[in-house]
Amino acid sequence: PPPAPEHGQKQFKIGYLIQNLLPHGHVSTECPVSTLDGVKGVDVAWISPERQKLLGKQKAYTTSPEICVEVISPSNTRQELDHKKRLYFEAGALEVWFCSQDGAMSFFLSNMPDSPNKSLLAPEMPLQIETF
Repeated sequence: PPPAPEHGQKQFKIGYLIQNLLPHGHVSTECPVSTLDGVKGVDVAWISPERQKLLGKQKAYTTSPEICVEVISPSNTRQELDHKKRLYFEAGALEVWFCSQDGAMSFFLSNMPDSPNKSLLAPEMPLQIETF
């Protein structure tokens, strides 16, 4: 079944915040990214103009956007999320963010094994996403 309305609300809010913090790039929801485990739909993605120019208008990006955000659903397991994070980094993501069911944000960087508790590309991104 499709995700609950709150899932889409978080996607929209995160995309809105990213667009305001990084206005020179492009935000997309349900962004198709080709990974070593097939095409994955990234909940929210941010891609720089430079990377967008290189990738053009592909149906599924062969290189990941710089930021890939997963809004965690009740059915997601830790193993599944770790797998997606690894796939996005292997495909070229610089940062992978998770938004928990309660709106708490976690940030992971491709060159840092531990979460720095903030984004380096969008350091003003809030640690908590508020929805209705």
